[in-house]
Amino acid sequence: MNRVLSGGRRLEGIEVARKAVEAASEKQASDIVLLDVDHICNFASYFVICSGESERQIDAIQDAVEETLKKEGLKPHHREGDLDSGWLLLDFGEVVVHVFAPAEREYYQLDELWSHAIPVVRIQ
Repeated sequence: MNRVLSGGRRLEGIEVARKAVEAASEKQASDIVLLDVDHICNFASYFVICSGESERQIDAIQDAVEETLKKEGLKPHHREGDLDSGWLLLDFGEVVVHVFAPAEREYYQLDELWSHAIPVVRIQ
């Protein structure tokens, strides 16, 4: 699926996902994973999963991802979670970004839940 952006430029889902990874990395997110879930998921093509060590860092990661993609003409369709929950989700349609506190990431184990996905990027 292609995204049509302002100026007629197209951005593929993988490009959106990679930009989200870069934004999270710039805010020192830990254990960043980009998964291709297209063949096993009917609501997204890519998951970006990462962790932040504090509420402040989690918030900064979310802000960086949103700002980076906003510059490309993309806004999340939906948001879930809050800082108190230790988990934030940004749904960009084809790309879903999960930002976790370490304890919540361990609890939900999305990496294992989606273990049949194709890992595209892993930054420890």
